[in-house]
Amino acid sequence: MENSQKIIEDMQLVAKQMYDDDVEENPDILEEYFDCSACGEYKCMAGSIQYGKYRLCNDCVVLAESGFKLGKIKEIQELIDAMEDKRLEVMCDFIKQDELSSKN
Repeated sequence: MENSQKIIEDMQLVAKQMYDDDVEENPDILEEYFDCSACGEYKCMAGSIQYGKYRLCNDCVVLAESGFKLGKIKEIQELIDAMEDKRLEVMCDFIKQDELSSKN
């Protein structure tokens, strides 16, 4: 069995290539953003993947695919559930920034 570090490094390379391929095929994708279903951050569409009803950013694709390959998760819902705290943190930061902006 491959070691965990090698699997993660391989997935990072694959995800980077997906990002680069998306940009090469459609440079305008760099102007397209979405809220990642896993981390909750507003991310570029390049390198993102749709898993059923969830769209994951390129960074979270690495987490998902590494998790699948390492046998840590069996379905995408497990990653979504595991990252709930991260999404809440991102939402709270957004609300704080929005409040600060409206006070100025």
